[in-house]
Amino acid sequence: MGNYFFNGSSPRLVVGIGSVLVDIIVPTTEAFVARSGVPKGGMLYFDADTIQQVLERADGKAQVVPGGAACNTIMGIACLGGETRFLGKRGPDEFGHRFEQDLNRHRVDPFLIQAPTPTGRVLSLITPDSQRTMLTFLGASAEMTPSEIPDNVFEGAAIAVIEGYLVYNRELFLFALQKARAAGAKVVLDLASFTVVEENRDLLAAVVEQYVDILVANEDEAASFTSFSKASEALEALANLAGIAVLKLGPRGSMIAAEGRTYHIAPVQGDDIVDTTGAGDLWAAGFLYGLVSGLPLEHCGRLASHCGYEVCRVMGASISDTSWKRIRGGIKS
Repeated sequence: MGNYFFNGSSPRLVVGIGSVLVDIIVPTTEAFVARSGVPKGGMLYFDADTIQQVLERADGKAQVVPGGAACNTIMGIACLGGETRFLGKRGPDEFGHRFEQDLNRHRVDPFLIQAPTPTGRVLSLITPDSQRTMLTFLGASAEMTPSEIPDNVFEGAAIAVIEGYLVYNRELFLFALQKARAAGAKVVLDLASFTVVEENRDLLAAVVEQYVDILVANEDEAASFTSFSKASEALEALANLAGIAVLKLGPRGSMIAAEGRTYHIAPVQGDDIVDTTGAGDLWAAGFLYGLVSGLPLEHCGRLASHCGYEVCRVMGASISDTSWKRIRGGIKS
């Protein structure tokens, strides 16, 4: 079976809107995460001072890399050779400057709004099982308003990636969805985190039904959203709401449902996993690049698995140029 939405002659631009964040990655222990106040594997919002205090108590060495869910996906698509654009709001500081430099370096069209507030950041605590737990300060990105979204940001877009975390900025979230749909883009929503779903289930359900064409979730998010803990039942419930539904199963691969069919995608396996930060975001990058390239759904899933695996081999969400070259070499196989 071919691609559900696109063919080789369709527009290929993918536009993302989301938080401008830098990731501060720190390896740590299960006990330290338990004391952090965040459920393991979850995400909660904090002020910058609290995050700094937690960081100072951690005994692991910190690594700073570009982050933000939608931006990770957009950067990944660009590294695969895709046409991309990203909209977000940054601060006037070094973090913000570095973020914009990275977009330009990866040939992402930057639609960045600058604010006097510091650039957002995420403290990602990585336990020995490679699980990440996130303490987030949104900074300038939380201040973006609908009036700041340029009229042409979704112009020519095949796909609009709307970051699930934007649900906390309800007015902006709904406006971006409406703007993307009006521009004719297929709307992608990743449910982001089980804590996001638990706190915003009713709004997310309404949004998915009205706007979303491609719905992406991991098992925890899908269980929270659908109330089904069994993967096949959760995927079926997701597929009843969107043209394409994706259920990410971590080391067990993934499942894709479209047009009444289900595809089981095998994982790419290895014993060199060090950090799952960005795994879902880069999985989405491979999948969406495959979609706009007109590849069959099974092939999109395999490409996604390769991207998700490669990012788990490094700390943070930045894959090396050598790894991207290896991934690109296998796209047509």
